[in-house]
Amino acid sequence: MIEWKPLGTGARPVPQPVATPLVWAGAGGGALVLVALVNTVVGPDRPELALPALSLLAALLGLCARFTAAPGTAALCWLFLNGFAIPPAGALTWAGHRDTTWLACLLTAALVGTALARLVHARAAYRRLAPGRSGPGPDTDGVPYGS
Repeated sequence: MIEWKPLGTGARPVPQPVATPLVWAGAGGGALVLVALVNTVVGPDRPELALPALSLLAALLGLCARFTAAPGTAALCWLFLNGFAIPPAGALTWAGHRDTTWLACLLTAALVGTALARLVHARAAYRRLAPGRSGPGPDTDGVPYGS
């Protein structure tokens, strides 16, 4: 008779976040590509379409980043939004209320992505460490770990 045993006997660690410089490199490169794509597809000077795209990018990058990377991610996305999605292209400007709102939106998106990832990882870790589980639980459909 075959007896199934879990391959790992100890607690599995929570995944480590990606290094902040890599997240910022992704923010810079991704923001450049997104703004260029929006400018090419729908035409230049359309920040109302570029802002949601960059907010989604910031949230996706937040899923694999530390909380300390959020301000830099938001700032990099804002730089490309301000510099290339509004006229005059290539010149940074500051229009008080508008740019403050844009920065707040991008920062919120990055923080929400990071918080969501932390909650998902914490819940998964809690499920793995929950007392009274001697073998595969209902979330694995009876399949042993590592199969």
